[in-house]
Amino acid sequence: MTARGSGVLQPPDALWVDPAQPSEAVVGDLIQALRLPRSVCALLAVRGFDAPDDAKSFLRPRLEHRPDPGLLADGRVAARRIARAIDTGETILVHGDYDVDGICATALLTRWLRTLGARVVPFVPHRLRDGYDFSASGVRAAEEAGATLVVTVDCGTVAHEAVAAARAVGIDVIVTDHHQPGETLPDAVAVVNPHRSDCAYPFEDLCGTGVALRLGELVADEVGHDPEGLLDYLDLVALATVADLVPLRGENRVLVHFGLRRFPKTRLAGVAALLSVADVDSAQVTAGHLGYQIAPRINAVGRMDDAAHGVELLLTDDPATAGRIARRLDDLNRERRDEDQRTLDEVLASLESRYDPERDFGVVVAGDGWHPGVIGIVASRVVERVHRPVVLIALGPDGGRGSCRSIPDFHLHEALQACSAHLERFGGHRQAAGLDIDPARIPEFTADFNAEARRRMEGEEPRPRRRADADIDLAVVDTDLVHWLGYLGPHGIGNPGPVFRAVGVALDGVREVGTNHLKATLRSGSARLDAIGFGMWDRFSTRGLDEGLWDALFRLEQNEWRGRVSVQAKLIDLRRSS
Repeated sequence: MTARGSGVLQPPDALWVDPAQPSEAVVGDLIQALRLPRSVCALLAVRGFDAPDDAKSFLRPRLEHRPDPGLLADGRVAARRIARAIDTGETILVHGDYDVDGICATALLTRWLRTLGARVVPFVPHRLRDGYDFSASGVRAAEEAGATLVVTVDCGTVAHEAVAAARAVGIDVIVTDHHQPGETLPDAVAVVNPHRSDCAYPFEDLCGTGVALRLGELVADEVGHDPEGLLDYLDLVALATVADLVPLRGENRVLVHFGLRRFPKTRLAGVAALLSVADVDSAQVTAGHLGYQIAPRINAVGRMDDAAHGVELLLTDDPATAGRIARRLDDLNRERRDEDQRTLDEVLASLESRYDPERDFGVVVAGDGWHPGVIGIVASRVVERVHRPVVLIALGPDGGRGSCRSIPDFHLHEALQACSAHLERFGGHRQAAGLDIDPARIPEFTADFNAEARRRMEGEEPRPRRRADADIDLAVVDTDLVHWLGYLGPHGIGNPGPVFRAVGVALDGVREVGTNHLKATLRSGSARLDAIGFGMWDRFSTRGLDEGLWDALFRLEQNEWRGRVSVQAKLIDLRRSS
């Protein structure tokens, strides 16, 4: 295992970006209209909610403010074809993907169409046996099920060959997806994707489950059924939205806001069982719980076993069955973590001997014996180490299968498009993608991907950016402030938790806790604030933290210990105060 903080595999020092300074008049108007603390109103102004009515809408989201689903290109066409299938008793194959979004979308649409009277067979591909996307395996599954209509969820936008193959054997296909379309769309009955250039739907960033939800509303309208029952599945939509790392703004934030409220009263035995094995209190579920405790267990079954078990978990109404499957997912997640660590150690060992940050703007590493189901997670961890776009390729008897992860300012899908001559297949979006490649083409792809990354970065070393939302005086930090800040959530990609900067503070009681965590108390005048920096001890322990004054970047969180509630700063970075 690579030692803590060793070698060249350290990200460059972060560039601190000064917080924007909102208009005092605007902040004053918000304080008067909202009756909220100045720090909260300043954050609202900085994030673009500078009109009181806009701020009120943001703080109190409403489901009825979502766009009309009929604005989705081909949405009505798809709904009418599904309604006809329901009316005539056709068998519908709902074809998903093997990740959390695909599994949740498959379960949601299967349950809802069955509620509307449809005969539905769910199908998700096996990662190793079937590969990604709607493919020949999906067509074969539809034929075996006697389906005359396939509805894809979270996949299918670039599945031209599979759609054509289905049509050739008399099977209609409706594609619902949220991935970037290619130059042409498949020849399907309908392609429902908010990223279509001709789509009038005003919010592009729905995940696959979000698109399935909107289609479900249109189908309900076609068959004269109240769509209110779809609200029972907002917990699945919230889970998928957080897990798929789509931006938590606009409609997505509304869906997650209300989805989190569904967990205490979930009607899904599988969701309740997942909360139980993850030891998450259903009354206190946060976006963080979904992203770090629930989603990994569902992803694990698609990575390490058969994603169909994940669909079975979300479709069963039997608590005993749900508990058995959830425990299996929990075991698989432990196996996945072990495999993650083994693969990460091998990747880092390889990079220690050959990675050159002045030369390698895009990092490509290939290895034998890596599990294709974990390399995406490992790629994310390598990105954290080197702050470069990373492609990891698992080599096997069927060729090379890659997972790619990016940094915020680098559009991964566009870069892969520029290198597509070397690839057999690829797909994804700005921050994450997958690919298939002939191992013989890896050296050429590596060179071209690195060159494309260098070109896009204009030869400048990419540096992490640490942007504070606002400066803060430690004297105003209390539990009331943390309470009101909670109204800015749920937080995630596109709506990150607020980051504060405290300038010129002393650090008292500096010490290491646990393994590599920095504990201290921030002090400014008579104000004190406990702080912890996870994984920060190695970086700062030799820098004389108890000497002089420091600037600190942190998020505020409520901490409860032995019945005592207090506020704690979760440190992001430190630097000497100038």
